[in-house]
Amino acid sequence: MTDRRGASVTRYGIHANRGRTDRRADSSGLLTEPAARLPGRDTRIMSTIYKSDAGANEIQRRYREALDAWPVPAEHLRVPTREGETFVVASGPEDAPPLLLLHGSGANTTMWRDDVGSWSRQFRTYAVDLLGEPGLSAPSRPPLDSDSHARWLDEVLEALGITSAPIVGASLGGWVALDYAIRRPERVTRLALLCPGGLGRQKSGWLAKALFLRLFGPSGIRRSAGVVAGLNTPQARPVLDNIVLTFTHFKPRMERLPVFSDDALRRLTIPVLAIVGDRDVLFDSEGTAHRVHQHVPRATVNVLPGVGHAIFGQTDPLLAFLRG
Repeated sequence: MTDRRGASVTRYGIHANRGRTDRRADSSGLLTEPAARLPGRDTRIMSTIYKSDAGANEIQRRYREALDAWPVPAEHLRVPTREGETFVVASGPEDAPPLLLLHGSGANTTMWRDDVGSWSRQFRTYAVDLLGEPGLSAPSRPPLDSDSHARWLDEVLEALGITSAPIVGASLGGWVALDYAIRRPERVTRLALLCPGGLGRQKSGWLAKALFLRLFGPSGIRRSAGVVAGLNTPQARPVLDNIVLTFTHFKPRMERLPVFSDDALRRLTIPVLAIVGDRDVLFDSEGTAHRVHQHVPRATVNVLPGVGHAIFGQTDPLLAFLRG
């Protein structure tokens, strides 16, 4: 893909594990700066999605450390939109086919750090921080029952010079990806969904247990996060630690995700891969699998036994699907 980005995109370059770059202008005339000087967001504005400025600063500090440890060379891009700035981590050759990555609620682009090493050899990956989540995009939370997210993604893709691309989305990001594919079918070539919202019934039974556990302080928050994400193994401890930090300080969206109609799903003519865990406590994975099988013409569904809402280890199956 040729570089067709508009001059409004601000770029901050970093080479992973090779030291920070010097400030320079690249061939497109856009300014590249070291990640160490990546500007932050105004915590007075961020307080709408965080419980305190101190908590917001701590989450962002951890996030910047994770970005500095990104496993492959990457650029940090800031895209202006009507909803505020959108932060994007771009990896892989600039002339490779584009691939858009949309993380879930309570997360950010680091969700994809175990995948980008493989995917960026085949694609130019664009990991996007969703609006209103604990990343570096604007704290705006557009209404879900509207075309606001589609119009936001229109602006992001236009600024990045992307006409069409496959999308991988997880949970809330899966809902955003599915909404975009339905509203903009010409712009999405393939759709990979991990534990997506908007298909199966959104469960509420876990909420009472999670709220009860939170009464017991940090240990309760840890147990609550383990219940919701389905992370109860020693190997998952680093991920669980990050989730606990996030939800100690972050105020997540609490509204239910709109459910897509059967007719809307039938209009999807692109290849779709849905991967769900049969122990997901947030969404009815059996209902998700049934509706995708029943209504999406070119769909493949993988139900992972013993897996909860957090799905890992799907790098290779997803790459095989994306490559077609």
